[in-house]
Amino acid sequence: MSTKIIMKQITPLLPPIIKKIITRCSPLLLDKVQEIRLREERPLMLVWSQGDVMLNIRGEAVKRKEDAYRLKKEELQQLLQTISNHSLYAFEEELRNGYLTVPGGHRIGLVGKAVMVDGRIKLQKYISGVNIRISREVIGAGEKVVHYLLGKNSYVYSTLIVSPPQCGKTTLLRDLVRLLSGGVDSYGFSGVKVGLVDERSEIAACYEGVPQNDIGIRTDVIDGCPKVQGMMILIRSMSPQVLVTDEIGKIEDAAAVEEALNAGVSVITTAHGSSMKDYRERPGLKRLFESKVFQRVIILGMSKGVGTVERIWDEEKSRNLLL
Repeated sequence: MSTKIIMKQITPLLPPIIKKIITRCSPLLLDKVQEIRLREERPLMLVWSQGDVMLNIRGEAVKRKEDAYRLKKEELQQLLQTISNHSLYAFEEELRNGYLTVPGGHRIGLVGKAVMVDGRIKLQKYISGVNIRISREVIGAGEKVVHYLLGKNSYVYSTLIVSPPQCGKTTLLRDLVRLLSGGVDSYGFSGVKVGLVDERSEIAACYEGVPQNDIGIRTDVIDGCPKVQGMMILIRSMSPQVLVTDEIGKIEDAAAVEEALNAGVSVITTAHGSSMKDYRERPGLKRLFESKVFQRVIILGMSKGVGTVERIWDEEKSRNLLL
């Protein structure tokens, strides 16, 4: 799957030499790629969940950095011109935030020299590192989980998805948005209004305001907006039954979740961690745990591969629903 996506949607963005190297790669290598890393005067690298590899000019994996192809400054400049439609000034906001989204929903991270004004980043210049994160929808990722989130009369339990980095929490969250918005016939669930705060453009992956991923027919997206402000805007303007956002952890995030719940809206979100203990002890989440805000906590891991659902915890009954 990744090979087709990379060849069709990513390689047209790349400078000629980098494009040639990537197209020479083995499909077996490309199929598991999550990121393409380009750093000025350093090796071209492919990254996946369990590691990375350097590439030489022939698209072969090499172990020694001396054998790898090194990115030239002009190649990075060419890439930046392509992804910005030859107008970097029009992407000042994206440069300040450190990423932009391209057709297909792929997110391109950017790092360089930060230009500060009044203590805040105005933009970045002298870009020296680029991270192309491959967006991959996994339709059906949430089908074995979604019924644990459904209560009576179309009620959706507030749910927290906890996992270490690159263990599939955003993939699962995205598909749950699709299912909750579109409905699940096999469970007699017709769907609810979903408000999605896509702060980093990773869930809906909007490009020029249009979601590139399937997020269902009843989902309203506010893209590129900080989650706290975005949640309040959606509550006031779109009357969602469920609010969805990614990666909470700050005290202000917890306050926004509580405010949403007080408004009668269920919340589904994610957090970094590898266990219930991680969730319970994080300062920004501790009070949510103590208040039993989340009725379901889904723990993801890698015991049977990336995205393994290790536990679905019912907070009210204090038991693992998978047992």
